[in-house]
Amino acid sequence: MPNDPAYQPPDPAKLPPMPGRRAGWRRWLPLAGIIGFIAACAIAMLVILGFSNGPVGLVVGLTAAILPVPVLVSCFLWLDRYEPEPIRYLVFCFAWGSAVATLAAIGVNSLAAWGFDKLGLPDALVAVLVAPFIEESMKALGPILLFWRRRREWSGITDGIVYCGLSALGFAMVENVLYLGGHGYAAGADQYGPATGIQNLFLIFIVRILFTGFAHPLFTAMTGIGLGIAARSADRRVRWLAPIAGLLLAMILHGTFNLLPTLSVATGETLIMLYGYLGFMVPFFFVALGFAIALRGYEGRLSERTLPYYVRAGWLSPPEVATLGSLGRRHSARRWAKRVAGEAGLRAMRGFQLASTQLALLRDGLQRGLDRGPEELHRAQEEERKLLTDIAGYRSVFVGRDPQMPQAFWDGTNYQIAFPDGVTRTVPPPDEPVVPVPVRMAPQVPAYAGYGRPTPYGPPPGYAPSPTYGPPPAYGPPPGYGQQPPTYGQPPGYGPPPGNGQPPTYGPPPGYGSQPPSYGPPPGY
Repeated sequence: MPNDPAYQPPDPAKLPPMPGRRAGWRRWLPLAGIIGFIAACAIAMLVILGFSNGPVGLVVGLTAAILPVPVLVSCFLWLDRYEPEPIRYLVFCFAWGSAVATLAAIGVNSLAAWGFDKLGLPDALVAVLVAPFIEESMKALGPILLFWRRRREWSGITDGIVYCGLSALGFAMVENVLYLGGHGYAAGADQYGPATGIQNLFLIFIVRILFTGFAHPLFTAMTGIGLGIAARSADRRVRWLAPIAGLLLAMILHGTFNLLPTLSVATGETLIMLYGYLGFMVPFFFVALGFAIALRGYEGRLSERTLPYYVRAGWLSPPEVATLGSLGRRHSARRWAKRVAGEAGLRAMRGFQLASTQLALLRDGLQRGLDRGPEELHRAQEEERKLLTDIAGYRSVFVGRDPQMPQAFWDGTNYQIAFPDGVTRTVPPPDEPVVPVPVRMAPQVPAYAGYGRPTPYGPPPGYAPSPTYGPPPAYGPPPGYGQQPPTYGQPPGYGPPPGNGQPPTYGPPPGYGSQPPSYGPPPGY
């Protein structure tokens, strides 16, 4: 501690590392195989588009198709700000949709068109009967593989929408290269000259990008919703049926969308396309958009519902949990950390917020029964222990550095505050946590929040019940909250829980001794 000669203050440059896996050939060999496979598919697609559009048409189409991509990618990243997904997984989904899914779809659609021609059937049926099946299946296959191998990276429906939406966005980009560069510029330039080619390019850009650019991401997002529901459900039937239902809905929407222009051409009634577009597709898009925006704050509300368990155990304080409830509060907390501890405090607060969100998701998964086997429970408990230690490490960078705040700490039940007269008094927490702007805590929810079977909120599997809410078994006192100073007295509710026998023998985590009276306030007090 600071009054100990052997104590060394935390080094901001050595913040707790993010979770990782051991490097080795068994990890890098499959990764190299995946990268090589996607790269081979991308080269094949470039060759196919080059022969179809011509060199000039390929360059023009690729340039026009890339223009809306940064804006649409930013929209998906905006949805996933509470717990951003690893960049490598986002890149994988986008690359899968733009290379693997497009190559498989163009091959199957071309083969189906040849078969329909041999049978004397119109080619337009390919867009209605074959394209929705193969395109939605291939766009979803990449996120499904990611779900299979990295299921713990899926924290809910928002992640499913982001992963599947990026796969569909990559697919739409390459498909637009074919339409913009081939059917647009190249066809017009070959027939009437470059001016006509550019005119066709603008017309197709308006239709495919501005009016119907949402189509592919909207369809594949249905599969993402199913995968997200499966990721947070403990019911085996839901884990299988939800993704299948989402994929079928995506195929139906895609087929309906392709049917509208087919009927308009076949009947000569252009109003069919207009009525179908304005009467169904546009309203459905805005419903899906509102649903995604409403889910955006789910992880923030989840933090307010699940993290009070760690508040009662003394690992977190009420203001810390309150500042995690919305993006506005998180931004205010980062500004405060930067004011009191500089850039190191800002980085530490970001790490604190990310680790706290991951802890809330882990705790919610334990309460839902997502981890049932002994190995899964042990892994979850080890991850919980590491996240708590990381949270304490991040907190040590910015806590106690605000000269405008009184010296205080949270013992799990009350505040111990050093008043100007030199006396430390016990102060109960207010109904509204003390943060820069008074906020109200989210109400406790006695059951699950919409996924799987009802699972009462309580200790996770393997945790003994504790009516007095003592520290979680197998953990010592929270880092930095060691032995109570003599003037604090015994906080209410502490002691061995009834019926649990001998208290755990784990000592405090390394580097944390007894708590001095000068310990700084919890963030935001």
